[in-house]
Amino acid sequence: MKLPLLLALVALAQCHVSRIPLRRGKSLRKVLQEHGLLEQFLQQHPYNPAAKFYNIFGSSEPMVNYLDNEYYGTIAIGTPIQEFTVIFDTGSSNLWVPSIYCKSLACSNHNRFNPKHSSTFVSTNESLSIFYGTGSMTGVLGYDTVTVTDISVLNQIFGLSETEPGYFFYFAPFDGILGLAFPSIASSGATPVFDNMMAEDLVARDLFSVYLSRDSKSGSFVLFGAIDPLYTLTGIHWIPLSAETYWQITMDKVTLHEHAVACHSSCQAIVDTGTSLIAMPNTAFEDLMSALGANSEGEISCDSVSSLPDVIFHINHHRFPVPPSAYVIESNRSCSLGFEGMGVPTESGELWILGDVFIREYYVIFNRATNEVGLSRL
Repeated sequence: MKLPLLLALVALAQCHVSRIPLRRGKSLRKVLQEHGLLEQFLQQHPYNPAAKFYNIFGSSEPMVNYLDNEYYGTIAIGTPIQEFTVIFDTGSSNLWVPSIYCKSLACSNHNRFNPKHSSTFVSTNESLSIFYGTGSMTGVLGYDTVTVTDISVLNQIFGLSETEPGYFFYFAPFDGILGLAFPSIASSGATPVFDNMMAEDLVARDLFSVYLSRDSKSGSFVLFGAIDPLYTLTGIHWIPLSAETYWQITMDKVTLHEHAVACHSSCQAIVDTGTSLIAMPNTAFEDLMSALGANSEGEISCDSVSSLPDVIFHINHHRFPVPPSAYVIESNRSCSLGFEGMGVPTESGELWILGDVFIREYYVIFNRATNEVGLSRL
């Protein structure tokens, strides 16, 4: 092992950092398919990924894409601790979990927080509403100790759900969401968990990093307060944020075979662990699918996969390729592409969401100290 890398590993071991293992499980889409409920779900709960990033529901926070999320970690709330499986979501800013006051079917088979069992819980009279599809999660806000591995955040504000309408969320493999975006988009003015970690000097550095495994169900993690040098051997390309709301950056263009196929005159992109696929405006999706030989639904012949090109994302004057091995999804002998279209308000310009299909190819560093995103090719 080279000396600089060894020294970096020693420094990492000595710093106050916290590594959260993430497990990769079945997506809700797969679970619903197995139960023969997917078609009915899509009819009853139409989903537009762009809704998450536009204030179309007033002061509420749109719900993340439940269908495709696959990576989950465990946190604890209260004294003594009560454990919950959550999505670590860089596309939202609130923490919420089900509570014992929730009587919806969706809460019946998930862990529910019981304030009466925590000696450190403080209640409030403030409410929280998070909208998705054709219904909404409603609840109240409270304060308690939130423990993320060895980091304990005292008096952290979080949401306790009281209603979660919808039969299908019964199948969701996680309990709640821990948002890692900026406080400017937090519902009800709640301070995000990571902001409290920084304010209380609970992390060695004001950043966190994410590694999502490609194939294995283990190995993925969120690392609070540090950059793991083992995942940056190819170097780090730093990209300045274009807005301090989501982890939003400016993308130069998207090319196939050196020819621009979308985002021709630059566009905005959000690096989002809470979205599984790579989402783009419907017009860009149609152009990209046509160029790749897929149909309007993103389905493609498995026989043609070997001839597909890399999709190149040009960001801050650097090339970030995503190969077919990353964006082709094979299931039951059929193949589809890991892209999806979304309705984006015309006045908002062209917005892309770089979800897990993109993130799996890179070790991603979310740097609050410099307001940059770092990408290192894996």
